[in-house]
This record gives sequence, structure tokens and C-alpha cells, in this order.
Amino acid sequence: MAEVVPRLAEVEADVQGLVEAHMETLLGVQFLASEYGTGSVHGGRIDSLGLDENGSPVIVEYKRGTDAGVINQGLFYLSWLMDHRAEFEHLVRGRLGATAASQVLWSGPRLICIAGDYTRYDVHAVREHTRSIDLVRYRLFGSDLLGLETVASVSGGVPVSRRVRRQPVARAAADTQGAAMAELATAVDEALLGLGEGVNRVERKQYRAYQRLRNFACMCPPQRTKLLVYLKVDPSDVDLVPGFTRDVAGLGHHGTGDLEVQLRTLRDVGRAQDLFRVSFAAA
Repeated sequence: MAEVVPRLAEVEADVQGLVEAHMETLLGVQFLASEYGTGSVHGGRIDSLGLDENGSPVIVEYKRGTDAGVINQGLFYLSWLMDHRAEFEHLVRGRLGATAASQVLWSGPRLICIAGDYTRYDVHAVREHTRSIDLVRYRLFGSDLLGLETVASVSGGVPVSRRVRRQPVARAAADTQGAAMAELATAVDEALLGLGEGVNRVERKQYRAYQRLRNFACMCPPQRTKLLVYLKVDPSDVDLVPGFTRDVAGLGHHGTGDLEVQLRTLRDVGRAQDLFRVSFAAA
């Protein structure tokens, strides 16, 4: 058995070609365009443009080795993108249709940098930014295998408040049930955010996504008696429990993920913790 030694690409374009060919699988991003020109004023070309699982615009920039310029270059293009929203939506409309174009989430644009490595200064720099930035290290194995490892991830935006809003004790039964479901949603939120560093919480009207490089969980608004969370876990790897876990592969639902978890009490959050961890580890 021969050992396959990890290596860097001969040229940057080799990495770019592999990622663009498998962008949805690797990054959870739908590919839109390669080497996208930013016009005569900016005079640049964005390596890759895409749209992630939650409708957020994504810029992907590549470097063969270690190059601090990849972050600043990407942020430069991210600023250009925010000033050219109509142009981006026109691109989305042409590639993915009018519905996708109308649902672009401009509150959460992302920059993904893919390079041979990063310095500690790069990692520190992105943690000081207010934009969503992922630093990803790549390695090639053999002739056509690509491995990606997240080095640092920042979500940008405002800090997440984790305080539970307490309800007055004297309430009608319906209000009491609503307060219980709100407390359950808060507990799930804290459990998912607490799985590790670099978790980005993305708010959509129909669901709340929890994202590392890709979505690993989507929580829908509480129903009257239960809360639904969808995970990126293969249902065939799980002993499904009626009333708690369900295979929804191929079924329409808000958010992403093939495993539905039904939570009714705070105790169910503990039961689901291992499934949360598995989904997080795979993202």
C-alpha cells in the first residue's frame, strides 16, 4: 500500500477548478461565475462567485500557498459586491431563476479564502473584522483528491444575545405554552452556538440557520407543541425514533438537512445533543 502524500497545487488554477466543479458539495455554495470582471474602475476579477444555502452572496478567492493578500483582496471585492447588488441579482436570475434572485440575503455576504496556509497574523486579522470570513486550508492528494480544513471562521454582524426573556407567572394556558416553546428555542439556540468556534447564525423568515463552512442545522419557528430542527446527518446512520427523529430526504421543508429532529421539552435538547455534534463535525 503506497502512502499518498499531501501536496500543494502546481498552480492556483488547479485548486480553483476542483472547487468550482464541486462547490456545492465542498462549500454548500451554488456556483455562479468564474473570473468575474469588476469593470474598468475596479479593474479586477473575482475568482469565484456563488450563492450559499441561505441565499447569502459568496466570494471565493484562492492562493496556491501562503499569501496575506488574499484576505485584503477578497474584502476589496466584497465591498465592490455590496455596491453592485443589482448586477449580482441579475447574475443570479440568469443562472438560478427569478425566485432565487428575489431572495438574496444581503445582510450576510461571505468571503471564503482558500489557500495553502495562513499565518497567525491572518487568523488574528479576520477575527477583528465585522464581515463573515472563512479561512480554509487546502491540500491535494494524488491526482484529483482535494481536502479542505477550516483554519478560522468569523460570522460578522452583531453579537448574539443569549438571555432568556422570562414571562410573568400569571398567564393563560396558551401564553404559558408559548413561553415554554420560546424557552425551548432559546435552549436549542444556545446548544447549537455552543458546539464550537466560528458558528454563524443566519436569520431567514422561514428558519434560522447555523453555519460553519456549510449549514449544519436549521431551526424552524416554534409550533404550538414542538420545535423542528433539521440536521446534515444521514438518516440511514441513525436509529430513528418515532416522534423524535424522521428521515425527510426528498421531502420539502424549510432549511437544509435530511434528518428532522422534533423537540418538545428541554429534556429533548439533551437527547439531541449527540446528533447536533455529528452534524457540526461534518460541516
